[in-house]
Amino acid sequence: MSKRDYYEVLGVSKDASSEEIKKAYRKLARQYHPDVNKAPDAEEKFKEVKEAYEVLSDEQKRAMYDRYGHIDPSQGAGGGFGGGGFSDFGGFGDIFDMFFGGGRRNPNAPQRGSDLQMTLEIEFKEAVFGKETDIQVPRTEQCDTCHGTGARPGTRPETCSVCRGTGQQEIVQNTPFGRIVNRRICSACGGRGTIIRQPCGTCSGSGKVKRRRTIHVKIPAGVDDGAQIRISGEGEAGSRGGPPGDLYIQIRVKPHEFFDREGDDIYCEVPLTFTQAALGDEIEVPTLRERVKLKIPPGTQTGTYFRLRGKGVPRLRGMGTGDQHVKVVVVTPTNLSEEQKQLLREFARISGEEVHQETLFERMKRAFLGD
Repeated sequence: MSKRDYYEVLGVSKDASSEEIKKAYRKLARQYHPDVNKAPDAEEKFKEVKEAYEVLSDEQKRAMYDRYGHIDPSQGAGGGFGGGGFSDFGGFGDIFDMFFGGGRRNPNAPQRGSDLQMTLEIEFKEAVFGKETDIQVPRTEQCDTCHGTGARPGTRPETCSVCRGTGQQEIVQNTPFGRIVNRRICSACGGRGTIIRQPCGTCSGSGKVKRRRTIHVKIPAGVDDGAQIRISGEGEAGSRGGPPGDLYIQIRVKPHEFFDREGDDIYCEVPLTFTQAALGDEIEVPTLRERVKLKIPPGTQTGTYFRLRGKGVPRLRGMGTGDQHVKVVVVTPTNLSEEQKQLLREFARISGEEVHQETLFERMKRAFLGD
């Protein structure tokens, strides 16, 4: 199945700015977040949006994508952003090696460990002010008994006599097109290039063991939902002395019952009575840090926004803090007493308004007479 254009996925034009791409990603990530959207395809769409943002938010990757699309020239015609190369097609890789000078991979060379990814859910205010916490990460680590060799202490792996340490067997075939050499994984050593006669009792010859490691994580103030934190060297252990991979922590922020966030700004709604809106008042408004006084001028209409400068989210990359936007909603009174109704009728009369309320008797009379 062919991949969709990354710009199409985010719903932006190809000349969109970094800020427009970021804004589109936040909107779609919030829409398709698996914790919010329970649709069967929500998680798949969330991954698609995330993949598109990871490429388009990086200037170098975006320039490469604009030039080559989903094909990554560094991986050949079969590679790409998330795609596989010609190595997936067995013997074809050897043919390309023959014609284009590709070399054999040394199976005994140090190999970097795989990256790990996990999700960390935090509270709304923890994302705003930052947090330090310890997390438990299950991963593979180098075996301390054999130091990663896989062999019992006092012994060492032997070079495979079949492939002579290359990890590959060469099969020569004579065809009408000429002589073709096809390389396959060595059946004796499984491509490792070595054979362990006496495996380590701790790791059973793999050179690695499963452990749960406690890692201290610092979450910076101002982090937003969907952000990733990279911790270098805390991924899976490498092989044959190779370096470990990295740990990527994806942040998921729980929604708040009162506050909403848009970038570095905070939004909230507060109710006003008819009297407060008409005559004006001074009310208390909750912010992320404390309660502050907000002056409501006379004649304020419902839906009016007031800005509280500097009461938003600390900027993750830069100085300063966002603002808090307060929307006032005028609440229509219910269950009025007869005295209150009379006062409102008097107010309407003075204002030149006509307010006519039918009694039950009047409505019944009109219904019978057909008026």
